[in-house]
Amino acid sequence: AFLEGKHALERPKPTDAVSRALQHDLSDVIGQEQGKRGLEITAAGGHNLLLIGPPGTGKTMLASRINGLLPDLSNEEALESAAILSLVNAESVQKQWRQRPFRSPHHSASLTAMVGGGAIPGPGEISLAHNGVLFLDELPEFERRTLDALREPIESGQIHLSRTRAKITYPARFQLVAAMNPSPTGHYQGNHNRCTPEQTLRYLNRLSG
Repeated sequence: AFLEGKHALERPKPTDAVSRALQHDLSDVIGQEQGKRGLEITAAGGHNLLLIGPPGTGKTMLASRINGLLPDLSNEEALESAAILSLVNAESVQKQWRQRPFRSPHHSASLTAMVGGGAIPGPGEISLAHNGVLFLDELPEFERRTLDALREPIESGQIHLSRTRAKITYPARFQLVAAMNPSPTGHYQGNHNRCTPEQTLRYLNRLSG
């Protein structure tokens, strides 16, 4: 009808804006002043962040609020993130459109799940976090080789996958937010700490430089 001149097209309503009501921020967090300040600096400067503290001190809760402090995705960023997500879960693209990715893989996740893989390599958690946040809870519990695989994307913003049938480079520019206990028992000192200094040192040495 429009091509025949019978009806005018209506301008579509903008749908790009993401409702801030859907994103948690720090407005309802009571106390935690040091942690909140660290999170604000991380969000403002695009830094990576490591939260260390005993169980129950709010590390995971604070980390989950960072997306509410980050700026909205640009059009280019939104398209990049949507394109990557469509390779693994096309149905979620519309639901998560223009939302900064927040990926939180379990510490038992395999190397392939983290970096990507397959006969024709698909993106892993590292690339699915592109333009967003990769949150690693219980950081020392991840496999050493999985943590080592973070070096390349942190330095270059990309991950290179090489398989027999294909070589693919995926974008992987993300903010790394991690959390961990100060010792295997979760406590650094006091009556709750049952670890020897050697056990604590071995625990901390799981993290490479």
